[in-house]
Amino acid sequence: MKLLNDQKILKIEKLNKLKLLGFNPYPSYTFKLNNNIKNIFKNYKNYKNNFKNISIAGRLMSKRLMGHVSFSELKDHTGVIQLYIKKNNLYFNRNNILYDIYKKYINIGDIIGITGFVFITKVKELSICVKNIIILSKSINSLPVVKEVNDKNGVKFYNSFSNVEYKYRYRYLDLIINNESKERFNKRFNLVSFIRNYLDYKKYLEVETPILQNLYGGALARPFRTYHNDFNFFLYLRISNELYLKRLIISGYSGVYEFSKDFRNEGMSRFHNTEFTQLELYVSYKDYLWMLNMVEKMINELFINVCNNSLVKVGDNLINFSRFWNKFTLFESIENFVGISINFINSFELMNFVKELLLFFNKSLDISKIIDEVFSLKCEPYIIQPTFIIDYPIIMSPLAKVHYDNINLVERFEVICNRKEICNSFSELNDPIEQKKRFEYQNKLKKIGDKEAMVLDEDFLKSLSYGMPPTSGIGIGIDRLAMILSNSDSIQDVIFFPQMKL
Repeated sequence: MKLLNDQKILKIEKLNKLKLLGFNPYPSYTFKLNNNIKNIFKNYKNYKNNFKNISIAGRLMSKRLMGHVSFSELKDHTGVIQLYIKKNNLYFNRNNILYDIYKKYINIGDIIGITGFVFITKVKELSICVKNIIILSKSINSLPVVKEVNDKNGVKFYNSFSNVEYKYRYRYLDLIINNESKERFNKRFNLVSFIRNYLDYKKYLEVETPILQNLYGGALARPFRTYHNDFNFFLYLRISNELYLKRLIISGYSGVYEFSKDFRNEGMSRFHNTEFTQLELYVSYKDYLWMLNMVEKMINELFINVCNNSLVKVGDNLINFSRFWNKFTLFESIENFVGISINFINSFELMNFVKELLLFFNKSLDISKIIDEVFSLKCEPYIIQPTFIIDYPIIMSPLAKVHYDNINLVERFEVICNRKEICNSFSELNDPIEQKKRFEYQNKLKKIGDKEAMVLDEDFLKSLSYGMPPTSGIGIGIDRLAMILSNSDSIQDVIFFPQMKL
């Protein structure tokens, strides 16, 4: 730590020296750019005349001094390029001191603007011959130790942060150093862009719904609570936007969607972050089987568009998003992985079975929670390929419509992939009387200790009483989908600023 402080003191001394020499280390003016590094590499070979007078800016990533010549590397938002800096080439030399300023006072991490021309060195490396250097922003903290690495294609990148917690906590440094991290986030936002364009093409309306809610609902989860000083009451950070999107379907919109930030006061893991992003889509006059086909087609096209392939490597597995995916009922999957049929098993028998599996739950837990936990612990971890799990018990799905063929089930599916749920969909319950009974049952569960049970939302029931058309809805976990898309081991890898302990 003392070494870091000494380095910072030295950098501040250099900054002050620059000011005494008449150089502003934080100039207030803009810097006119006429190019970027990616464009230089892409077009120099065919359009050399276009690169005789370029102006670019970026962060200095390396610096190798060799007398009156220096080789450095500049990184902008598109890539990295070598700079060739020779004392006699600097046409704006401030009484021949500009090169000395560069040698003594411009450091790795500083943001600089340069002008010059592009050429190819004797060792065949595309470079910029620098004619002028302008300090745009002085860095007074040292970047982490940078190790230069070549990937399998010979492309240069920088690797650091063996401590992943440091990487998550100081994401801005991770993104400065690691091209791999930046590429991962580029894929994430290409994912969001593709889905948005896909749904917009179908004329579904992108909307916004409240993050602060009087009542939380739309999922089984514990909320975060805050206080509204002016209104003098408590509010909740939303755990889902489902009930608000259904209100919009009731109002007459045929299809609405939202990329929503949701907040659930639950444990952290490599698959869970307390703040996460999901897409929720609701389409009227459709059921869960229609949604099943739609989401399979959309995700298949997503991977082909973003990854140029429906086959993606995730860890040691090759996941195939080609149509058509496996499909099992919830009971079939439990019977397949666990070896027992629980189709109509009672809670006492189920609890004894759970004990045999050496799984221990609170005896007050509702049977639906027990079934869900058995599936999560004994089935999900073994499902790698995208798989539809369909037709859930009615007690597990308070907002879903009764199955057309079995009154003990609801029309629901989840997509499990890479060992976790990435989608959850219903034929939406539109009977206000039945919905009220389901809410009341959830209230009973809450009173006996289920902190994730739903609350009774009278306003939603009132809206439902005006009539909601048959509707299909789906929630898609954007973070988990991004994990698969970018071959990431942890959800924290695909969230810019994941929640961290203080």
